[in-house]
Amino acid sequence: MRNVCTRLILLSSALLPLSVSVNADDWPQWRGPNRDGISIETNLDLDWTDAAPKLLWRTEGVGQGYSGVSVVDGIIYTTGNTSAGQSVMARKATDGSEVWTTAVTDTVPKHGYDGARCTPSITAEHVYVVTSNGQITCLNKADGKVTWSKDFKEWNGKMMSGWGFSESPTVDGDIVLCTPGGDDALVVALDRFTGKEIWKSPSFKSDNGKDGAGYSSIAIGHACGVKQYVTLSGRGVVGIDASNGKTLWTYASVANKTANIPTPIVFDDYVFCSSGYGTGSALLHITQDGKKLNAKEEYFLDAGTLQNHHGGMIKVGDYIYCGNGHNNGMPTCLKIDSGEVVWGGKLRGVGKGSAAVTVAGDHVLFRYESGEIASIKVTPEGYQPAGDFMPAFQEGKSWAHPVIVDGKLYLREQNVLMCYDVAKN
Repeated sequence: MRNVCTRLILLSSALLPLSVSVNADDWPQWRGPNRDGISIETNLDLDWTDAAPKLLWRTEGVGQGYSGVSVVDGIIYTTGNTSAGQSVMARKATDGSEVWTTAVTDTVPKHGYDGARCTPSITAEHVYVVTSNGQITCLNKADGKVTWSKDFKEWNGKMMSGWGFSESPTVDGDIVLCTPGGDDALVVALDRFTGKEIWKSPSFKSDNGKDGAGYSSIAIGHACGVKQYVTLSGRGVVGIDASNGKTLWTYASVANKTANIPTPIVFDDYVFCSSGYGTGSALLHITQDGKKLNAKEEYFLDAGTLQNHHGGMIKVGDYIYCGNGHNNGMPTCLKIDSGEVVWGGKLRGVGKGSAAVTVAGDHVLFRYESGEIASIKVTPEGYQPAGDFMPAFQEGKSWAHPVIVDGKLYLREQNVLMCYDVAKN
């Protein structure tokens, strides 16, 4: 995996949106401080071999939905369907009690798997969300009042299929990005203070997938020294010039015609992407020819080897940890440079269905669709489970990702929010 481009800055720092909080006690957006699924906390007890972690509190009233939570300065933010419409809410991290709740749609959106999907993005003064019926809204962080809102109809927005917009918006400096999925506005960049359009990036055509937005969220990369926004759309993966919205490169082979979901892993001059529904995974090498960037396929893994349906993938060092299989979260460790499955792949694990993953310290947490939470050692040296437990409440499909902040594990389960103690005593 020799890099043929000149890197201008280290990606480890470049991945972090500039205006999102980065305190160790914060989880300010989708997939955490660095948008990579990794907690930066230490002093955690994630070995549950002998006993499950202690439930500190459980509260109701966060509405119907599969959204994750963001936690900043002792306040939890999430989205859910309430009687007033799809709502954004703030709760105290100490006990889950309400700070404010704001309905941002006039009615409850209807689509397959009803409920909110968005994990809010939090800045010093604002909260940004995308509703499942296609709307981006900015709210005041202190009191939940709406600052501005834009309907995706403005850009002829559409999803590749009928399960509702599922994106968590990306804040980068003074702009916020979202994916309406329109033919001439696949992705739009907005002034995050006013909602004014800065640029829009067109969709691309291919024989794979379907027109419209996918179920992925945008990652930030700097391949070949060019700042770019990378996302998995209805037609496949695309890299977009951060300065003007122009398409830099595309890759369609990973797309399916039903739902393209996992957020791509972006690192150095590479992108790792995956999709379910019998598709597979690929490692892309972004190279430069003059002023043109190209996505070169280093390898493609068929669905029998690795497909991440949903629940996400996490890169730790030279390895990827994820669930494998359509409607499955079979624990898997993959060597990223070669595509070799180091362990797992066909390993069932303790739960059923896809698994949402989060890494903290030297453990990766697998939250299975059936509710079980498993702790597994982050190591290529074989599958090493470290205990599991069933949360105090479970119903339906447990799709919200686990979040760890200040020694506490937060689990969203539809209308219920739970908090567990995972601090090392």
